[in-house]
Amino acid sequence: MIKRVFAVMLSSFIIFATIGFQQVGAQSSSDQQATEKVRTKVQKIGVGVNAKVDVKLHDNTQLKGYIAESNQDSFTVVDRQTGSSKSVSYADTSSVKKAGSGISTKTWIILGAAVVGAAVTWAVVKPAFCDGGNVTRFPC
Repeated sequence: MIKRVFAVMLSSFIIFATIGFQQVGAQSSSDQQATEKVRTKVQKIGVGVNAKVDVKLHDNTQLKGYIAESNQDSFTVVDRQTGSSKSVSYADTSSVKKAGSGISTKTWIILGAAVVGAAVTWAVVKPAFCDGGNVTRFPC
């Protein structure tokens, strides 16, 4: 009876150990891919005062500044306002975005004003060209 219990416990241990090791292996592979993706993104953005970034770490800490230095295992982010620098490991980084990418609010306001101006101009100019709908030229 003891041999049977021991055999069941041993086989259960082997099965659970095998399943557990497969999951750990899969996680480390995806972690390596994520780390490589972050490293590639940092290299693409570059180094220097013009390499502004927004960095989000796995512990939800956010860093803003520019990349001062980039190594094989880490990169350094310098805060523009305080001048303090922090070395960040690629493995600790969740995402890296280039700061300032996108359209600013001022640009959206100018585009909106241009669209409204074009619509008003069309509403005013069209009746002058069409002469009440009797003319079959282009704008009518």
